[in-house]
Amino acid sequence: MGFLDIDNTTKSYGSVEVLHKVDISIEEGEFLVLVGPSGCGKSTLLNMIAGLEEITSGEIRIKDNVMNGVHPSKRNIAMVFQSYALYPNMTVGQNITFGLEMHGVAKPEREKAMQDVARLLQIEQLLDRKPGQLSGGQRQRVAMGRALVRNPDVFLFDEPLSNLDAKLRVDMRTEIKKLHQSLGTTIVYVTHDQIEALTLSTRIAVMNGGYVQQLGTPQEIYDKPENIFVATFMGSPAMNVVPAVVRVDGGAPQAEIVLYDGSKARLPFSQPNLTAWDGRDILLGIRPEAITDHDSADRKSGNIASLSNRIVVTEPAGSDMFVSMQLGGKDVIARMRSDADVRAGQDFEFAVNMEKAIAFDPETEARIQL
Repeated sequence: MGFLDIDNTTKSYGSVEVLHKVDISIEEGEFLVLVGPSGCGKSTLLNMIAGLEEITSGEIRIKDNVMNGVHPSKRNIAMVFQSYALYPNMTVGQNITFGLEMHGVAKPEREKAMQDVARLLQIEQLLDRKPGQLSGGQRQRVAMGRALVRNPDVFLFDEPLSNLDAKLRVDMRTEIKKLHQSLGTTIVYVTHDQIEALTLSTRIAVMNGGYVQQLGTPQEIYDKPENIFVATFMGSPAMNVVPAVVRVDGGAPQAEIVLYDGSKARLPFSQPNLTAWDGRDILLGIRPEAITDHDSADRKSGNIASLSNRIVVTEPAGSDMFVSMQLGGKDVIARMRSDADVRAGQDFEFAVNMEKAIAFDPETEARIQL
């Protein structure tokens, strides 16, 4: 049993079920990120935890207390919204302490809590300003301060950085992570940005179509995706997924892939149990960083395979060079060092780390469990 338990929880609007039997147990101090595309149900689930949406079936418990039917004000949670939701006619200080005032907290105590939070978020100089005088990043800090000052059991963040520009989003992401590390608070955070999910969380729930597709640590989600949706949604650039056929040669399974010119290449798997799939179609998943030049290949890997193929496009990206080629009729991206000597139209010998390769069932799109 966790600090926050979402137990077999569903949500329906009329006859339409939009969340399907969600089961997540969150320990005290965890940073859980709910990530997925628009319409996947992540914000609905967050609103159910907050009490802003009713639960159709199942239970939500905080510290073993059932929250079904409990008014939001009685749940001891704090929510930070995408829109900041600050009162424009109040100063920053008044915005931060308004909730405490409504709960009858004495003024000296409110003032002390405000100063502590302002110092933590480095917004002491903003306390007398109005929200209209603040930048987007400053407003987000104030919204966080309003949540922090209440010392709640659980913090809920609903896409709090989506209105910020790219650089500020990265800066605020770092601030939120530092805040979690220093306070050890329990956080449930909603985003559609998989980079945010991977960098902020202690665990991730990847959602799609109202279902939790996979729940795990960032490393588990990235290295061992349960299905093709998770594999291609998490990671930038996305995992390459190409059709292949398993061929067993001398007892060792290999992935047979069609190259740009119609010829075929074979790459040896590290998973011997794939011999049961001899002659069968699979979908082969390989992350871009597992395809590179031989000088940059992972020295710790025991299975680096050579693949000769033609480069279609090169894309310099600062610290990296992304190289596109055709495999199995699909565009495949390789990640190389920025000074790699490659060009479009060149025949090149790639190094493929087959220890990182994943085989998916083309019918179910699930990872083939070995």
